[in-house]
Amino acid sequence: MLAFERENRAWFAASIPDRGDAYFTGFAARHAELLAEQDEGLHHFHVLVGADGAIVGRVNLVDVADGSAELGYRVAEKATGRGLATAAVGRLCRLAADTYGLTTLRAKTTLDNAGSRAVLARTGFTPVGETVLDGRPGLRFVRDLNRPAPKP
Repeated sequence: MLAFERENRAWFAASIPDRGDAYFTGFAARHAELLAEQDEGLHHFHVLVGADGAIVGRVNLVDVADGSAELGYRVAEKATGRGLATAAVGRLCRLAADTYGLTTLRAKTTLDNAGSRAVLARTGFTPVGETVLDGRPGLRFVRDLNRPAPKP
């Protein structure tokens, strides 16, 4: 996971707020904390693995509470443009409802991240307001998992 984050850091930072150096230097401890929180049911982490066994993406549900969670996802630069993010988010929406018993997902992205906004729109998320992410203007989205999924 750390290799995936390091290899794609500049790519991610071009469209989403950078995690900062502390994220990378304290990765092992923070990763262990997150996995412990996942064991408690607070998060659901998923990785996307390519044919060569390398991580090409991650799709996560965090802050799980009261039937709701925050969606976050990242896809490696080398794996973009193939519908991977849309497929992964769509599958996670079904998993969130069917396996995790969630009814609502939230997401947010910067205004200049057209790709992420398109993924959210294609997977049934609706913009519900503005936000600021690390000083950059953004949008907040919601997906009601009780609504039928959009047609591909």
